[in-house]
Amino acid sequence: MSDTPEKIKKLIKVLQKGEITEYYIYMHIAKRTKNEKNRKILEKIALQEKAHYEIWTKYLGQPIKPSKWKLIKYKIMNAIFGYTFTLKLMENGEDKAKQYYDEIGKYVDKAHAIALEEDEHEQELIQMLDEERLNYVGSMVLGLNDALVELTGTLAGLTFALGDTKLISLSGLVTGIAASLSMAASEYLSEKADNNKNALKSAFYTGIAYIMTVAILILPYLLIPNPFISLVIMLGSVVFIIFFFNYYISVAKDLPFKKRFLQMAIISLGVAAISFGIGILVKMLLGIDI
Repeated sequence: MSDTPEKIKKLIKVLQKGEITEYYIYMHIAKRTKNEKNRKILEKIALQEKAHYEIWTKYLGQPIKPSKWKLIKYKIMNAIFGYTFTLKLMENGEDKAKQYYDEIGKYVDKAHAIALEEDEHEQELIQMLDEERLNYVGSMVLGLNDALVELTGTLAGLTFALGDTKLISLSGLVTGIAASLSMAASEYLSEKADNNKNALKSAFYTGIAYIMTVAILILPYLLIPNPFISLVIMLGSVVFIIFFFNYYISVAKDLPFKKRFLQMAIISLGVAAISFGIGILVKMLLGIDI
């Protein structure tokens, strides 16, 4: 190690810190996981990370502390988004580490073996994880997409037809709550007809996705007195929800992001534009002026 360039030593130190940080992240998530199979997989990955850390510590001759910022960051992400998304995002963000292994491999033979484990073994183990919420992605998509299309159109139409934020938010809230219950009930009956023993959970995820979307879209009308400013903010919220949800799914389920995002955005905003036009037409034809 004495003839190893200082630059390479610094790269090894970065990897050393990364490995021990990830060890603690995996162990933290494992302790919070109730599923025994998942817990064992996470503990296995954690021990692998620790073994890599110990190899680098042996080369450098001194231990290192984990990154407190990364520990806090991924603990929060795990609590909010679940461990599959958190771990895949963490592993996907290791492009620099792969470049480091190529450089270090010129001086340290074991670097190639470690890189291979990082690249293949961990990914295989992560694919084995079975997180409950991801089994109901279809139900969440159903609730989210239906809420976006229906409520975006409803609020856009009511914005011009009524022009009063209180009336718009009241109408939207009643419509949204009724529709969320209806969607949840429909999902339950549909899954029950297919003999799905988890029909109630499917209905729950559908209803929750719907009602959360309703709350976000109506919020601007409750806070801002100008209906057209509220409309613009609401449409911005629609794009954000679609972006965030599709990004989450693309990372957690390894699905393409761009196509799914554009498809949902075009449909939701297209319906809003049509409904806004219908609102103008209804107001003109019926002579309603509130």
